[in-house]
Amino acid sequence: MDISPTEFASLLCSRLCHDLLSPVGALNNGLELLADENDPEMRARCLELLAESARASANKLKFFRLAFGAAGGFGETIDTREAHAAIEGLFADNQRLTIGWMVDAPVLPKHAVKVLMNLALIGGDALIRGGRLDIGAEATDDRVEIVVRADGTRIVLDPELRNALEGGTAEDGVTPRSAAAHLVRSLVDQGDGELQVSPAEAETLLFGASFRMR
Repeated sequence: MDISPTEFASLLCSRLCHDLLSPVGALNNGLELLADENDPEMRARCLELLAESARASANKLKFFRLAFGAAGGFGETIDTREAHAAIEGLFADNQRLTIGWMVDAPVLPKHAVKVLMNLALIGGDALIRGGRLDIGAEATDDRVEIVVRADGTRIVLDPELRNALEGGTAEDGVTPRSAAAHLVRSLVDQGDGELQVSPAEAETLLFGASFRMR
């Protein structure tokens, strides 16, 4: 990945802004409607929509704070319950998606949590018609093993993301769409590890990552 840290950070910020545009825009539209609405029932409905948009915005910020940022304090590990809550919050509005959490360790290395969360993001986005997203992680000796499995009636993994996860770079370089995948690849490589993506299948997508604890 031939890109400076500053450029890469800007691409991650672009991805965050893209995902926040919809709920924040809904907040703005809701406030405009509320200002012109006098009917009590309609005002109540506007307030409900504003609450939903505010909750979605907060959930996305909490997720990206852990997945992309320096959340979790200055320590080397992050409480896995915080990661679980952030993933559940990110997909809370998707009623067709079920999260299976199979992480028993109370804490994991910070870079391992980022790998886990970004793989969960990519797997969840690939379930375009809903399904089940299972997330597992285990720390043994000096290594971390992570597995993310997506099962659904239809799964679409963007070729650009697959290429990034497999260590390639598109002709137009890293983009906001592929930034999360490149972050995963970079973190795994830094841990002298391996990252596997299952062959394209109609109903299953499997990510496996194994790397040293730093």
